[in-house]
Amino acid sequence: MSISPAAVGDSPRHAAFQDSAAVGLGFVPLGIAFGALVTQSGLDWWWASLSSALVFGGSFEFLLIGLVTTVAPLATIAVAAFLVNLRHVFYALSFPLHRVTGRLARTYSTFALCDEAYALTAGGQARSWSGRRILWLQFFLHLYWTGGATVGALLGALIPDGVTGLDFALTALFTVLALDAVRDRRGDLPTPLLALLSALAARLLLPGQMLLAAFTLFLAGLLARHLATTRKPSHA
Repeated sequence: MSISPAAVGDSPRHAAFQDSAAVGLGFVPLGIAFGALVTQSGLDWWWASLSSALVFGGSFEFLLIGLVTTVAPLATIAVAAFLVNLRHVFYALSFPLHRVTGRLARTYSTFALCDEAYALTAGGQARSWSGRRILWLQFFLHLYWTGGATVGALLGALIPDGVTGLDFALTALFTVLALDAVRDRRGDLPTPLLALLSALAARLLLPGQMLLAAFTLFLAGLLARHLATTRKPSHA
């Protein structure tokens, strides 16, 4: 007599937990660093839980701490959120949302679409995953981040005030990922060069709004390069 996979615990929830475990090992300590940074910035601990649960923006949440503590205008926060999370628009083009059934489930899946969830579902093995498995995967990633941020915020009071560098945790992570991407795509060196030039130009022209200016210049540069490379040569 054969035993079905579900009988041995291979349910969508169990499979999604296994799929998310490796990413969770990175999410939890990064979330702890974020939570500790929240309390070190003078905010109440529950800001970390609220932000990680309702925003779930990763890199934008680190940026949001500085924007909130400096009482940045809402327009600045909105523009920063748009530029930082613009990549999610392109993720949605190939993310398997059509497998998720139910309006509420699709709404949550759209909200919980992060870089790691997209990376895990974009592989060849994920083509056979059910909508429930995808949804559980996103839930576990959301839980890792929220749990890590809450623990970090609660433990933040135990960290001496002289400790610095917590705000660099996510920058360091993306630096490593960027270096790996450059090694894998050696022929795409103009992209990091364009990013560097955008940052330098923003630092010289708009030092008070360097991040927003750099994102804008970088996006404009990418669009200009795309138009230049896709434009068909005219024939006389």
